[in-house]
Amino acid sequence: MAIFVVMDRQSLELNNDIKEFLTSRRNRITPDKVGLPTYGERRRVKGLRREEVAMLAGVSVDYYTRLERGHIKGASTEVLQAVAKALQLDEAETSHLFDLAHASASTPVNRRRAARAGMKDPVVREELRRIIDAMGDIPAFIRTDRRDLLYANQMGRAVFSPLYESRVSPGLSGQANTVNVARFMFLDPAAHEFFPHWDDSAADLVASLRGVAGKNPFDTVFSNLLGELLACSEDFAQLWAAHDVRLHRAGHKVIVHPVVGELSLDFETLELPADEGLAMITYSAAPNTPTYERLSMLASWMADPHTDETQAELPNSSDISA
Repeated sequence: MAIFVVMDRQSLELNNDIKEFLTSRRNRITPDKVGLPTYGERRRVKGLRREEVAMLAGVSVDYYTRLERGHIKGASTEVLQAVAKALQLDEAETSHLFDLAHASASTPVNRRRAARAGMKDPVVREELRRIIDAMGDIPAFIRTDRRDLLYANQMGRAVFSPLYESRVSPGLSGQANTVNVARFMFLDPAAHEFFPHWDDSAADLVASLRGVAGKNPFDTVFSNLLGELLACSEDFAQLWAAHDVRLHRAGHKVIVHPVVGELSLDFETLELPADEGLAMITYSAAPNTPTYERLSMLASWMADPHTDETQAELPNSSDISA
């Protein structure tokens, strides 16, 4: 009986997510952005009216209204693409819309299967462990969609040591030596020091998680994480309410390591088709840069067999030329 109650609640939440996502995208587009005249009229809505979106998408007002109220089940690919074009959705937002439609059309049996699958502990294959261990001085991780860092090589743990030292960021899997990036970002004050551009980093993380939620709306473990963050972090709640969605495949991240100082890192996200829900994340720095030198210093320190991690000190980052 309990699982049906959970499914019912998640179905209502899914409908509400569809409604708020479409409404938020409609509100951000003004008539001039889509070539519609206003003739100086006084408008009562922030962006487009429903009838204007319906006209641009080539559907009836009643039909679009139903979609925006969360009744997206059964909508054809052509209709969804037309709505995405009318609302000027980007790649990430369009994928999110299709994910929401797919989830809405799922059967109760499939929803229960998804819930049970989400409760299984993810496994990092030995082959993947060997690969990232062989990367040597390249910080690398295997992470889940929920942002659990399941496995890291030695440099990965060294560079992101504050996450592993945090008391508020245990991984959702319950496995030893795993941490959750979202818990660290929003529940540990140390995150503001570690991520100097915290506002941007937090917004990117939440926008990525919003995409994950669209793909896996019936993952109860992930839903519990979102509930915890919504209840404990006003910052997370505000960002989550914006319904922004982004793909986070590659980019640039600045962190402040507690020992070697600021690191300006490029990252790549490599999806693992053979391991659904897992991805490999690597970080690097261009040669002959301060970050490259600082990573080299950190690697040398970690490779020293006489290093005692609990007592040894690295040279101060100010000793490295900027």
